[in-house]
Amino acid sequence: MAHDLIPLHAGSSTLPALVAASGERAGLCFLEFFAAAIRNPHTRRAYGQAAGAFLDWCAAAGLPSLAAVQPMHVAAWIELQTREHSAPTAKQRLAALRHLFDWLVTGQVLPANPAAVVRGPRHSALKGKTPVLDAAEARQLLDSIDVATPAGLRDRALIALMVYSFALVGAATAMRVEDVFTQNRRLWVRLREKGGKRHEMPCHHTLEEYLHAYLDGTGIVTDPKGPLFRTIGRGTGRLTRTALPQSNVYAMVQRRAAAAGIGTRIGNHTFRATGITAYLKNGGTLENAAAMANHASTRTTQLYDRRRDDISLEEVERIKF
Repeated sequence: MAHDLIPLHAGSSTLPALVAASGERAGLCFLEFFAAAIRNPHTRRAYGQAAGAFLDWCAAAGLPSLAAVQPMHVAAWIELQTREHSAPTAKQRLAALRHLFDWLVTGQVLPANPAAVVRGPRHSALKGKTPVLDAAEARQLLDSIDVATPAGLRDRALIALMVYSFALVGAATAMRVEDVFTQNRRLWVRLREKGGKRHEMPCHHTLEEYLHAYLDGTGIVTDPKGPLFRTIGRGTGRLTRTALPQSNVYAMVQRRAAAAGIGTRIGNHTFRATGITAYLKNGGTLENAAAMANHASTRTTQLYDRRRDDISLEEVERIKF
């Protein structure tokens, strides 16, 4: 059912009031947009939250139905988002409205898209905001993990996978055991990135070592169709057959970083940026880094390149009295 596929309305199982007031066809088209037009669950959730918040705002402003929504309403709401949130967030929410209203126009619910002419805030990013570990900190974190337990073997393998293969956490947690395989006498990993893109790459020798230790040490190598990274059973200390959620990975990263004495406030995305920066510092090319990260453009990869941070620090130290 479409109701199970989308975040309908701020955690509710009912349609937004403006959609419900616009008739059965509008309600069906609204549900179809989230069920059929958006495959990525994270995008679906973000777009659902944006649509719900905007339609709530419109209802509070006294608009009776979707047909009453005008460009000035969209522009006013986006201006409010720009004041309260970052420019990328406001731009994403405008994109959600544009796509939703496009779908409603195509479905003959509305005659025109009220978000089409609205301009979002200007934003140009030359460097990402993700905190990055230097090589010594990354090594310190990996070496600090006690691998005498299944949880330790899992956590070291997962962090190493994100560092050495530039894997997104979503792609890592979606892996099955069979996505670690041998080819040309070398271990490879198979990742499914955003948009369903399949990406395969050979393992760095350190990652190969950690993955072998994890697979053999926990026995999950005999369960090829099962999730690669799994939760730990409460009170047992053993791996379950439930895939590890991304929120659990974040909590694990925070716990491991604190235990290792890492002062940098890191997150799941830190390891992708850490790996790319280390690769480039050691003579790697931006083009190859983009291919390894499965980026369509090197402009995206440049957001993860934090080599200039070191240059900035060196220059700051020139200020002497």
